[in-house]
Formats: sequence, C-alpha cells, structure tokens
Amino acid sequence: MLHLASRSPRRSELLARLGYAFGVLELDLPEHRQPGEPAEDYVRRVAREKAGAGLMQVMATAGAVVLGADTEVILDDDVFGKPRDARDAAAMLQRLSGRTHQVVSAVSVVSPAREAQAVSRSEVTFATLDPAAIDAYLSTGEWDGKAGAYGIQGHAQAFIEHLSGSYSGVMGLPLFETARLLKEFDILPGTRA
Repeated sequence: MLHLASRSPRRSELLARLGYAFGVLELDLPEHRQPGEPAEDYVRRVAREKAGAGLMQVMATAGAVVLGADTEVILDDDVFGKPRDARDAAAMLQRLSGRTHQVVSAVSVVSPAREAQAVSRSEVTFATLDPAAIDAYLSTGEWDGKAGAYGIQGHAQAFIEHLSGSYSGVMGLPLFETARLLKEFDILPGTRA
C-alpha cells in the first residue's frame, strides 16, 4: 500500500488528484539545515528522511511504499521555511518582493527493497509588494505553515508576475515527477501497492 509521509493537506490533495489510493502517516521530524549544507541538498535530505521515517512506521505492512516530500523557497542561498509568526512572514515577503526566487521540491519514494528520488526546480518572480499588500495578505492567514510565507494556490497568486517550472511543485508536490516515481514502483492510479 502507498503511504504519504506528510500532514500537509496540500500534498494529500495533490496526490489524490492523480487518482492514487494512499494512507497518511503523521510524522514530527525536525527540519534543520546543517551548517554549510547546500540548499538543494537540504531539501533532498529532508524528503528522504521523511520517507525513511514513514517506512519505519509501516515496515510490517506487506508491499509498503512510502512517499516523502519537502518544498522550500530559496533566495540568495537562504532557505525560507515556514514563518514563526506574522512578523517573520512579513519579513520574508518583503525580501521576495520584486525578485525572482527558486522553489525546490524533492520527492522520495521508498520501499523495503529500494528508494528513488526526483527534484523539481521552479523560478517564481514576485511583483513589487507595497506594505499595504503585504498586510492585506497577512490578514488572510494563508501564510501560516507555508514555506516562504505564501501559498501559490491562494491570494498570493496575485503577487506572481512569472512562473517557470511546476505549479504543483511550488504548491508542495510536483505531480509529473511524483507520477513518474510511483510508476517505477509499479504503483498506478486507482491501485494499491
């Protein structure tokens, strides 16, 4: 059976869009970038650790396959994780304002016998945001729990001048890469592993 190692409702929604049957695993792993660790390596490592921790939970299940993912906003080699509070979210949005940043989304799929990983890289250009636009966005609460303090699927769409890459990857689970990986594990939409 396929398991999603994520509490993210966005990831569950995206995986369901592809038609897969899956269970959801609750994980609480620390996500800390190591000193000197390149940003993309960090994203890849976290996705792999989530999948591995999920597999440990379901190891006794025959045919268990676990999907773990991580998505981060990167600007000037700084990883913008989830903001601590509204003030932190405002600071992130001010830095992203009028600039192009990268969104890296890594997907790891593991079973007891093997593992595979894919990475989606997207570039997102924000319009210049004035303080009123940032305050209005913060009042929606959409920033909470989102890497880089924004969700592309919500009100922040109005900030995006240009997107080059994967919309679903920016949302949290790149669907093209995910479907390709699951096919490698012989998991097809509508079937259980």
